[in-house]
Amino acid sequence: MYTPAITGTGVFTPDQVITNAELVKAFNAYVDIYNAEHSDEIAAGTLPAKDPSSEEFILKASGIEQRYVIDKTGILDPHIMHPLLRQRTDDEPSLMAEMALDAAQKALAAAGRTAADVDAVICAASNLERAYPAVAIEIQDLLEINGFAFDMNVACSSATFGIQAAADMIRSGSIRSALIVNPEICSAHLEWRDRDCHFIFGDVATAMLIERSEDASGPYFEIKSTRCATEFSNNIRNNNGFLRRSRPDGVADRRDMQFMQNGRKVFKEVLPMVSDHIAGHLAETGVEASDLKRLWLHQANKSMNDFIGRKVLGRVPEPGEQPNILQDYANTSSAGSIIAFSKYSDDLKDGETGLICSFGAGYSVGSVVVQKHG
Repeated sequence: MYTPAITGTGVFTPDQVITNAELVKAFNAYVDIYNAEHSDEIAAGTLPAKDPSSEEFILKASGIEQRYVIDKTGILDPHIMHPLLRQRTDDEPSLMAEMALDAAQKALAAAGRTAADVDAVICAASNLERAYPAVAIEIQDLLEINGFAFDMNVACSSATFGIQAAADMIRSGSIRSALIVNPEICSAHLEWRDRDCHFIFGDVATAMLIERSEDASGPYFEIKSTRCATEFSNNIRNNNGFLRRSRPDGVADRRDMQFMQNGRKVFKEVLPMVSDHIAGHLAETGVEASDLKRLWLHQANKSMNDFIGRKVLGRVPEPGEQPNILQDYANTSSAGSIIAFSKYSDDLKDGETGLICSFGAGYSVGSVVVQKHG
């Protein structure tokens, strides 16, 4: 048996930003247009008027202040309200592979490795750009990696499930190392015309190199234990199944083809599930909550993270114990906890322990107990 370790991480951040102020201005312009176009039905009581949004509402509901996106032009056009993503030809790199390539190269550099040191690539993301060929195999090809690659989707928990898959393969000896990449173009499956969720998502890509601890060339995080769980629920759903490039006639008005959630039920049902999952995982691993120096949680909602932090630690987390990045990135699905880990892990001392946890549609929850070495 070998010991798996996280030896490098990387984050690709798009260069376009949408602030809450910009988003509210665009959304409210869309609301004015919609209400004017349907004024007769609204007046007759056969169609409800749409309500405007506000910066105060967004911040209170989520803790989000801005988000990075691949394209803001289409999103902020009240007549379009979705990103304008150019349809690439089949002989061009896909957008997801291009994003993942950047993050992967950063992760390799951080680990002091090259593509020649990688045996496998797992592309773990909530929405894949196409059904096949696997985006992971395309990333493998772009990096010129020997070995194998595959895609996996467990929604917002995809990264932690990917870590477990890679760690298990390394423990067994079937591979020496694996790249876990999480390219998330969340802006393409968000319904920007829905007040309840129009502010939630942003775009990003993250990557992690996981290898045998004995092969690490510098400081690393030993993967002490992993734990995954799923429970079927329709309270978070996207019937489209993959990223769309445009809105063909007849599809644009099908609300169920984009991200949907019953937020109140999700909050009520997911929080106990995640808290109990983490408590059980720590007990199985022989780790006390007081031993945890850092919680890197899924970045979906500040209130949810605050609740989980209090339940896990038995107290209000101290500043820095539970870093949030959603104020800058918004919800980036599977990549959120990895962004937090990448940005807020270097300061841990040798022997200190932390926990990475992601959760979301499925329902799904994945947790990873790690210990710093070096």
